[in-house]
Amino acid sequence: MKKPAMVIGAGAVALLVVAVALVLRPGSDPVAAQQSTPVTAVAAGPAVARLGNQQVSPDELQAMLATVPAQTREQLRGNREALERWIRARLAEKAVLEQADAQGWAQRPDVALQTRAATEQIIFRDYLRSVSQVPADYPAAADLQKAYDAGKANWQTPALYRVSQIFLGFSDASNVETVRKQALDLSKKAQSAPGDFAALASQYSQDRVTAERGGDTGLQPLQQLVPEVRGAVARLKVGTVSDPVQSAAGFHVIKLTEQQPARTATLEELRDQLTQALRAQRQEQIAQAYLDGMLNTATLSIDGAELNRVVEGKH
Repeated sequence: MKKPAMVIGAGAVALLVVAVALVLRPGSDPVAAQQSTPVTAVAAGPAVARLGNQQVSPDELQAMLATVPAQTREQLRGNREALERWIRARLAEKAVLEQADAQGWAQRPDVALQTRAATEQIIFRDYLRSVSQVPADYPAAADLQKAYDAGKANWQTPALYRVSQIFLGFSDASNVETVRKQALDLSKKAQSAPGDFAALASQYSQDRVTAERGGDTGLQPLQQLVPEVRGAVARLKVGTVSDPVQSAAGFHVIKLTEQQPARTATLEELRDQLTQALRAQRQEQIAQAYLDGMLNTATLSIDGAELNRVVEGKH
């Protein structure tokens, strides 16, 4: 499960409810949590990928993975498509920056101004983070329990269904009936001997990824299933096999192998997310107190007349 940043505190429990709900929702995209890494010049040595004069080195990829939470990192390592999508985007970014550098883009006055502003913000945030460290033992067990109880009604995981399928696709309308008959034949065989479903899926299913697992598509909520399949699964009992279900892509013969009811996630399951949320909220409090203290170190004055001239565009 992905671990997004969360905020909790007085008046902010609702934000935490939303954040943890995202954590509990299957199928979230971990790439959204990635942070960009600096552009590096091509150097001798191995590369994960190359595009012209640019490359993504193993060190750069490792640095990117280090910027995301451990659980998200594991999701990325198991999601080759997501990793390759990031690599392609990174190489395209580097190629654009190479072109801009060749044209001296960084020396343009407007770009230089934005660069200075960005640098100030980086220094500001990094320094403020250094002076607003949260004690290592925070939050205490009582704080975690309080946060959990405050949003307990919202810590819901949906009902989950483990579905196996035999999928037969059709290329066009001319062979729909032929494929339908084949699907019906496989459905009857599986219904008469449900224990043979995995073997039938391995042999006949055209979805080779799930076929290699005996048709198993994993645990998921109904909402993530193809709409036509969703209805069939909802009507099945565990261990039973459906008649062929037609979707836009082809025919699905479905077996429901496991069902887990909706439930409330436990405090132990949410411990890491709640801990991160409470620590982030406490750090914001410490940082705000530090900023307020800076404003109190000297006399503050605001020239109202000068401010009005700027706001009115008369300066």
